[in-house]
Amino acid sequence: MEFAELIKTPRADNVVLHRPLYQAVEGTLCLTGHHLIFSSRRQINAEELWLLHSNIDSIEKRFVGSLGTIIIKCKDLRIIQLDIPGMEECLNIASSIEALSTLDSVTLMYPFFYRPMFEIVEDGWRAFLPEQEFELLSSVTDEWRLSCINKEFSVCPSYPPVVIVPKSIDDEALRKVASFRQGSRFPVLSYYHKKNGMVMMRSSQPLTGTNGRRCKEDEKLINATLRPGRGGYIIDTRSLTAAQQARAKGGGFEQEVYYPQWRRIHKFIERFNILQESLIKLVEACNDQSHNMDRCLSKLEASNWLTHIKKILTAACLAAQCIDREGASVLVHGTEGTDSTLQVTSLAQIILDPRCRTIRGFESLVVREWLQAGHPFQQRCAQSAYSNSKQKWEAPVFLLFLDCVWQILRQFPCSFEFNEQFLIMLFEHAYASQFGTFLGNNENERSKLKLQQKTMSLWSWVNRSEELRKFKNPLFEANSLVIWPSVAPQSLQLWEGVFLRWNKSSKFLHEAEEEMINVIKYNKELKEKVDALRRQLAELETEEMQENL
Repeated sequence: MEFAELIKTPRADNVVLHRPLYQAVEGTLCLTGHHLIFSSRRQINAEELWLLHSNIDSIEKRFVGSLGTIIIKCKDLRIIQLDIPGMEECLNIASSIEALSTLDSVTLMYPFFYRPMFEIVEDGWRAFLPEQEFELLSSVTDEWRLSCINKEFSVCPSYPPVVIVPKSIDDEALRKVASFRQGSRFPVLSYYHKKNGMVMMRSSQPLTGTNGRRCKEDEKLINATLRPGRGGYIIDTRSLTAAQQARAKGGGFEQEVYYPQWRRIHKFIERFNILQESLIKLVEACNDQSHNMDRCLSKLEASNWLTHIKKILTAACLAAQCIDREGASVLVHGTEGTDSTLQVTSLAQIILDPRCRTIRGFESLVVREWLQAGHPFQQRCAQSAYSNSKQKWEAPVFLLFLDCVWQILRQFPCSFEFNEQFLIMLFEHAYASQFGTFLGNNENERSKLKLQQKTMSLWSWVNRSEELRKFKNPLFEANSLVIWPSVAPQSLQLWEGVFLRWNKSSKFLHEAEEEMINVIKYNKELKEKVDALRRQLAELETEEMQENL
């Protein structure tokens, strides 16, 4: 298919662009296969807006006489308005944008056409391989092994080809366990706690059904993570009722009689359409122009967004507590083990592991616990908060995770190497990007799409020194301790950097940030001067002592 077939009017002049917080600008609008481009006509302060069609969530058309207006609502939550003279031109442009922003084929998306203009210093596709992670693990324990059982994705379609499992469990046993877990997602290592050797594993629900089916290999696998005389915890992200109802559909939960050393705890986290509706209501509240405080707060509360944040953080804190304070191993799962499970396992690691609070460590966490672990990004991020089409599998699962990380970052501003902009950038690229990193729903699909050969990795761009500078936290001081975030209602706040950034000026925040960076820089210079003077003083004292001798 040629993109030109979908573009009825490639260019329109005398178009006026309206955006909140900015003055209206007149200019030229151009449509290409992947971008909407607006160029202002001003000689001074000329402006250019490039918007990916894949970033467009919905469009609305309005007409007043011969003047047409298109309102574009984006997946990154911004809203722009284009006034286009001429009804026919406006209709043509609107239908072109609609067609180009809803392409069916993944291979027609921009990452397959994007050619980087920067020098590639590192291949991001090879930056975070399971083998590298296993090498780090092998330096502290020899109780685990790399299994290639899923080579060619033959055992579990949503797992990577290589997984880390207990050394005492062979591949034949893993096959039997896979047939006992939904989607064949057998328990695999998520995190090893160096401090006490406890581990966190993740999987999908066991297929016990109404007959109480058991699998001795499954019992042996998760028992292999226990220390002699110690028990473990199974954190189920469903409610007890939902877990019991799942048995009627062939699912279920680990029965105490077969898993006597494990205590099961249910920490219910919402999923799918409930989360999507919550995002829609939250964005609606944030865009409310009524200036009525009671109404705005009421809408914000009704969205339940911060309630979801609290539930996810509470479950993650529980997992971290079991590992660090109780000295127990943990297995986390819900139904499929591709959504709430990953929120809990990844946040628990941020709490426990200082490496995950560095830029490279966090990138590795996203790759390991989200991309390789089979979170279906293509399905979950197909629509954002403005889409008019019927919801299918959309849910802001990854955005909720990033929001939880931001809440912890806000409470521990010196413990993270990255800043808020880094998290916002990941949110944007998960929904629309020139890079292939978040395309597909699992490693199997990415392999079939040949993303490594045909697209550029986000990490190749992010990890260049000129980009990294934007994402570094000037307050960062490495903290090797476990950090325990508060989940009290007064501790959780609306993430303005995402939800209010397009309709609330951040000028003074940027000025404050610049001033803070200057103060830190000046403080560093003063410290260096003090150190130099101390050295000088020590040298003079040494000379004086030698003269006296």
